[in-house]
Amino acid sequence: MKYVTWLLKAAIFFALFAFALNNQHEVTLHFFFGTGWSAPLVLVVLAAFAIGLAVGALGMVPRWLRQRRQALQAQQPGSPSVTPLPPVASDAPHGL
Repeated sequence: MKYVTWLLKAAIFFALFAFALNNQHEVTLHFFFGTGWSAPLVLVVLAAFAIGLAVGALGMVPRWLRQRRQALQAQQPGSPSVTPLPPVASDAPHGL
């Protein structure tokens, strides 16, 4: 299993490396007020991916903090236990 995982990681690395080698052409992103940014296409794609990851993680921070606070409150002695929500009734057959 270790070798399969290693081979999968190597395949992903070489695919991304080939993508980077094939996309070295300069592109210009035009922003507002006449400003622009010229960079290789692979850097533009990488920057867009990184910005997407950051926005997604920042969007999840309030929920993480809320769940962490609830978990800490549930661990304190004498605190009321957190009751789970009741299951949603469904007309669908079981297993779907």
